[in-house]
Amino acid sequence: MKRKRPLIGVFLVCTVLITAAAPGIACGAEKAASSYAPVVITKPFSESMAVMKDEKSDVMKRQEKLLDQRYDLSNRPAKDVTMSGGKPVQEGVRAKLPKGITWQELGNMSPEEIRQKGLFPQGFMPLPHPHHSEGGMVFPVFHIQEIKKQTGRDLTRFDLDFDLPDHLLPDFPPPIYLTTRPDLGDVSQGKVVTTDNFFELFNGILNPKQLEGLRLLLTPFPQQQFNATEDRRSAKPSLGVTCFDCHVNGHTNAATHLVGDIRPQKFRHRIDTPSLRGVNIQRLFGSQRGLKSVEDFTEFEQRAAYFDGDPVIATKKGVNVLERGSQAHFMGEFQNILDFPPAPKLNIYGKLDKAKATQLEKQGEALFLGKAKCMVCHPAPYYTDNMMHNLKTERFYKPQMINGRMASADGPIKTFPLRGIKDSPPYLHDGRLLTLEDTIEFFNLIQKLKLTEDEKKALVAFLRAL
Repeated sequence: MKRKRPLIGVFLVCTVLITAAAPGIACGAEKAASSYAPVVITKPFSESMAVMKDEKSDVMKRQEKLLDQRYDLSNRPAKDVTMSGGKPVQEGVRAKLPKGITWQELGNMSPEEIRQKGLFPQGFMPLPHPHHSEGGMVFPVFHIQEIKKQTGRDLTRFDLDFDLPDHLLPDFPPPIYLTTRPDLGDVSQGKVVTTDNFFELFNGILNPKQLEGLRLLLTPFPQQQFNATEDRRSAKPSLGVTCFDCHVNGHTNAATHLVGDIRPQKFRHRIDTPSLRGVNIQRLFGSQRGLKSVEDFTEFEQRAAYFDGDPVIATKKGVNVLERGSQAHFMGEFQNILDFPPAPKLNIYGKLDKAKATQLEKQGEALFLGKAKCMVCHPAPYYTDNMMHNLKTERFYKPQMINGRMASADGPIKTFPLRGIKDSPPYLHDGRLLTLEDTIEFFNLIQKLKLTEDEKKALVAFLRAL
């Protein structure tokens, strides 16, 4: 009786076909659809790095060209308006209009007409990752330099850089305000908090659980691009990244990434890192908002989000499984005491104190509550309804590829709190809106509000007071 041939050869062929087009896989076959990244890399690390280094200039030039086509990226600070830490707030609409049309004319058109004529501003389209087909965490240069100076960790990627100019990003370092000690004001003392200085800054202010939670938030753990494996994107083997490498000082430095819960790659959304300030009043977490507590989110980040939602790769690269009863709890306890920045013009109900507000700010608040319909999703006092909403932006444009990103539909997105909003540029979930003026023009068009120029200015003034 003949023995049957083993199936291992068939298995190997299928595996190669599935992973052939991935970095480091030496095979001429076209990649078949798969939810998984390759685990076994066959190309030497030095060879892969050399190829990606050579491609980096072209990758970044392509993204720079897109940004220049979309936006006015100049440094134009608003007069006498700063973020909580003192950095000037940028002013003006930065999204460029199609030639020969004004914002008022565009606002009077129907979504169907704008879509048919291709007039939806490019700056309002989904924003791709600096290298969308590659993805992964990317940090602003100022953060990379400070972390390397303090701790010796190098968050530089050899294959790409961050794309938006520094003047359009949040304060660095941002202040830290605590719900437990509002009397102290900014407890960061103007420093970026790291494992090198957290104890001296917070000993005697936090309880032991919170202090341990902060230490864990500052401890580097392996991540998809920063780890010790041959498919990392750092030149040297890395300890990894920390929660506060993106949420610096419990706020944000606008570091970007891609959501981990969408496949294939071209449909994944870019992420603009949200602030952790006021996280205690929020009830939806994760890119699809399926997580209901900050403890859930903290655990999810370490187990899956750090690795593009792939637990197979997480095991390979060094997943950090948090112990729920202590570690995740301690980290959550610290995050839950991060407060919004002071807003001296607001009363205890989160509304403007009429004795302190300017006439323009009062007009903006009236519009916010009425004609502009902002309050429908952003009710006081924290200016969020803790819900998801689908703006259906796809009404205004035809599906198209943009630097590797398939712009088809955004789907439901979370209502982010507007308290302290001037501290958190850029705006919307993927950072496509560079200023508050851009944000108002975007929603004026999406909601068909037909606001006047004076009404838009009043809304900006009110938002800056929150």
